[in-house]
Amino acid sequence: MANVVVVGTQWGDEGKGKVVDLYAEHADVIVRFHGGNNAGHTLVVKGQQTILHLIPSGILHPGKVCMIGNGVVVDPAVLLEEMDGLRGRGILPDGSRFMVSDKAHVIMPYHRRLDCARESHGVGKKIGTTGRGIGPAYEDKISRVGIRMCDLMDEEVFREKLERNVAEKNFLLTKLFGEAPLDAAAILGEYRGYAERLRPYVADCSLMLQREIAAGKRVLFEGAQGTHLDIDHGTFPYVTSSNTVSGNASCGSGVGPASIQSVIGICKAYTTRVGEGPFPTELKDATGERLQQVGQEFGATTGRKRRCGWLDMVLVRHAVRTSGITGIALTKLDVLTGLETIRVCTAYRAGQEEYTESVPANPRILGRCTPVYEELPGWTEEIRGARRIEELPVNTRNYIARLEELSGVKMALVSVGPDREATIATADPFAG
Repeated sequence: MANVVVVGTQWGDEGKGKVVDLYAEHADVIVRFHGGNNAGHTLVVKGQQTILHLIPSGILHPGKVCMIGNGVVVDPAVLLEEMDGLRGRGILPDGSRFMVSDKAHVIMPYHRRLDCARESHGVGKKIGTTGRGIGPAYEDKISRVGIRMCDLMDEEVFREKLERNVAEKNFLLTKLFGEAPLDAAAILGEYRGYAERLRPYVADCSLMLQREIAAGKRVLFEGAQGTHLDIDHGTFPYVTSSNTVSGNASCGSGVGPASIQSVIGICKAYTTRVGEGPFPTELKDATGERLQQVGQEFGATTGRKRRCGWLDMVLVRHAVRTSGITGIALTKLDVLTGLETIRVCTAYRAGQEEYTESVPANPRILGRCTPVYEELPGWTEEIRGARRIEELPVNTRNYIARLEELSGVKMALVSVGPDREATIATADPFAG
């Protein structure tokens, strides 16, 4: 019996929420292992849409254990708002097996202020941050001055760290950015309230998770952003502030890598990107606009329009290598219905160089890359009702088969619509 990691293979927004929701039905424990509320997972169950930013998508299934791991940075206000919204729908009753790692770092008001100030004041090149304080919170973690959930639970420790940090952040806000300072006392009062409400949920998730694994429970590790937003392996500096590849599932949850046997890479049937950064297959024409409108490509967290383009298999092969992907979940295949011809990028060219297996690390080189396309015939038949591969049109099946050849990985799942039921499952990742 395998434990499974779900990661994105592109720049995020691949449809991980739906896939995690589907796999959560067969898991006992669902763990979020990185990122913050800059990620949004959209799920549609029986026609009702749910958007989750911090709580693992498995919470929609009764009887599951859901954990926010130590690798996540947590905004308490956002978490509590999300909990209240779910509780109001009867999804998160008192006594639910939901917990937050005592080692997870806390997003503070000064993190959000610094995040926005850097972007708006033009200090450095804009990277398209969401302004939610994610990056500055990770900075404090690496600088060893961050505030963890266990610190928030200890008022004396919290007060000491808060006063020291506010003094430093106020210097930056006032002297560098010319903005108003923050009031440490006001923050203390606000966060004291958060601490009391969250106290019943704070736990040693690493220990609890290891006990669940030892008991033979099936664990699903839920990734947030896509591979190419990884701080090390993505298109730096236009990336997020954490490691998004599958290896971080171990670090961000507190279990050894031997506990993970299967990695599912989520791949949208085309490519999208939010914010700044090079995008070789971007379409700034009617086709790109069509993908955006039909695919409803607007950020679940920010509402920003997503840039759209043809499927980029250089990105996907890069993701397969860096995450050790064992199966692909292809999403939003139905959005391509009606296109006469579908293009797939199989390589990049920059001058005399050709790139097929890896995305250039230098953003200047990546910005000069032109895609090498392969053209495949499209289809016009409706595919949302298909529940087996054999029920898909021949051109759709040929498209899927070609993607398997180009990626070197078999499809584990094909999504043909937004609803939970609009899915073709071709393999069980928990089978090991």
